[in-house]
Amino acid sequence: MHPQDPLSTHFRIDEIHKKALKRLRIETVGDLLLHLPQRYEDISDIQSVSGLSKGQDAVVFGQIGGLKARKAWKSRKPIAEGWIEDGSARIKVMWFNQPYLAKMLTDGTYVKLAGKVTGTGDKLYIANPEIEKLDSLPVDRHDSIFKNTENLDDTIYPVYRESKGVTSKWFYHTVLKCFEKGILEKMVDPIPETILNEYNLPKLPTALQWIHTPKKAEHAESARKRFAFEEVFYIQVQKAIEREAVSAATTYQFKTEKEHIDAFINRFPFPLTGAQQKAIDAILKDFNGKHAMSRLLEGDVGSGKTAVAASTAYAVVTSRPPEGLGKKIEFGNLQVAYMAPTEILAKQHFESFIEYFHHLPIQIGLITGSGCMKFPSKVDATKPTKISRAQLLKWVKSGEIPILIGTHALIYKSVEFKHLAHVIIDEQHRFGTNQRKALAKKDARMPHLLSMTATPIPRTLALTVYGDLDITLLDEMPAGRKPVITKIVTPDKQDEMYEHVRAELATGRQAYVICPRINEPDPDKEVTLQLKSVEAEAARLKKDVFKTSRIGILHGKMKPADKDKIMLQFANHDIDVLVATSVVEVGVNVPNATNIIIEGAERFGLAQLHQLRGRVIRGTHQAYCFAVTESKSDKTKERLKALSTAKNGFELAEHDLTFRGSGELYGSKQSGLTDLGMEALKNLKLVEAARNEARALVAKDVDLKKHPLIKLRIAHTSENLHME
Repeated sequence: MHPQDPLSTHFRIDEIHKKALKRLRIETVGDLLLHLPQRYEDISDIQSVSGLSKGQDAVVFGQIGGLKARKAWKSRKPIAEGWIEDGSARIKVMWFNQPYLAKMLTDGTYVKLAGKVTGTGDKLYIANPEIEKLDSLPVDRHDSIFKNTENLDDTIYPVYRESKGVTSKWFYHTVLKCFEKGILEKMVDPIPETILNEYNLPKLPTALQWIHTPKKAEHAESARKRFAFEEVFYIQVQKAIEREAVSAATTYQFKTEKEHIDAFINRFPFPLTGAQQKAIDAILKDFNGKHAMSRLLEGDVGSGKTAVAASTAYAVVTSRPPEGLGKKIEFGNLQVAYMAPTEILAKQHFESFIEYFHHLPIQIGLITGSGCMKFPSKVDATKPTKISRAQLLKWVKSGEIPILIGTHALIYKSVEFKHLAHVIIDEQHRFGTNQRKALAKKDARMPHLLSMTATPIPRTLALTVYGDLDITLLDEMPAGRKPVITKIVTPDKQDEMYEHVRAELATGRQAYVICPRINEPDPDKEVTLQLKSVEAEAARLKKDVFKTSRIGILHGKMKPADKDKIMLQFANHDIDVLVATSVVEVGVNVPNATNIIIEGAERFGLAQLHQLRGRVIRGTHQAYCFAVTESKSDKTKERLKALSTAKNGFELAEHDLTFRGSGELYGSKQSGLTDLGMEALKNLKLVEAARNEARALVAKDVDLKKHPLIKLRIAHTSENLHME
């Protein structure tokens, strides 16, 4: 047996198994061994049903059945009930005021229950247990579940990520068979021994044995640490290679005098914060460097990222290309491309840039899927005008339009620049070396890149996933900006909240109401959590709460043109209350909206709640955010409390990493990290160590010729990173 062997050469695998394994990207013996357990069950905590007694906190594994919903005889309270059987006995299970559980579960399902045993005499039952569905039991209930539990070897069982057609138990037994066939002796460690020794990490064969068949909890922990380091290390190597590619390419190098930039900045109707000034200085220094800039600018909503972008754009478009210096020929200026994720945002940036540049003889273009515009108009120099796509592209290609703002339409083949020196990307961090080259088209020079985000990113995640970018924080808010008053609202406080919002609407202000879903689920087809929907909530608010207000709705399934129409109506104050999903999270700018109600706040991450709250700090009036929750969980209350106590988004992002884990916060698809890699992001030292070692390795061996196994793993990691 060899790690590169297809699994089918050693094990009988039918079509269903094969499809399931393919979904999990497992084809070879090596792939199987690197499909690591998600967690472990310690069955020393499990009681047999036959041994349960009144008052005991029970943890039971078994099959559930006899499920039904009924009402209590005296109180008429709704009850879901059934029984759980584990091979030793059967015990009744009851959930009070949760009748829907009888529909959500099906007889015969394997489950893990944790709850208190109550009842009288021989009529015991487990009351309101927490329930976790399982595709199979961690061990065979009739054989080993209650045997030899005094021996630690028999109490820790790995639980693997499954797919329809392949179970956790199959993975466990198949890995054991691979071990019996001596596969561990054939495993070559891709990580250099010097790195393993430096951080006291186990070698690959030992780590595999410890993670799949741990004899001690600390063995499993040590192996998980090794694989977490390895995963982050591969991403860091990939990022270090990308960084080297940018460093090796030629770019536009130019210097801007401080007085020149100050003359532009001094026209702003507000003074720059210290953080904004530092960011501009760092970017101008990069423009004068030998390598193309790759920088991520992180800042809360309202921290002034657009002002930084405009100032750096001014430095670029008032500079000449090298071949135009000292010559009489008119070569035009260097150019800037500014890409936004939506048409609404692209138009907002276009309008902002007109404000910043209207006093200068600098033309600004806008290109989106629905049309093109240019400022200034030949007819009226104070206004923009619609122009044909062909005309806009012609002027961009000739260099006559030095600033082009747009959506993804910017990277179409038809868009060509004469001297593209600076690319600004808003909320699009997956913009790599190849896209930059594609934007620059025929130009051999690599443009400088400034990526901007209002999403607070934990430091460890930023260092890992954006490892090829230098990171600049805008961690100050402009002077005079009033902080949003944030209140956590429980059901008994909702009338008070609505009274406040009605009073605000009466003074001419506007409000958002955010709901977790678009419409009500079909009760016959879907049993779900009681989450408020946009459509039903808008109807309820109109009927019972904001009877005299104009109410509009906005959600992600609407056509772009309809979304734009609603947002324009809200911006023009033709709508008083906008009921929406989190589609308003990024970039909607309505200064008159000073109140936001977020229904089902516990369903959102802290970073997302912070983003939503940012919608109401655009104006000068006092703003209010109401996070509405019906959850009684102490953990939820503690997490939401952080929303009202944290000083800024960066602090909240770290809270979210602690409370929820970055997997829930950013999604493994978005980051390319597995659950284990996501867990590693709670360890700053591990991330920094992986980053330093990766950069040192790439500095000596950029093509990875001396590390072919790392090169193979990088290809696999890179594939995952770009999967959507």
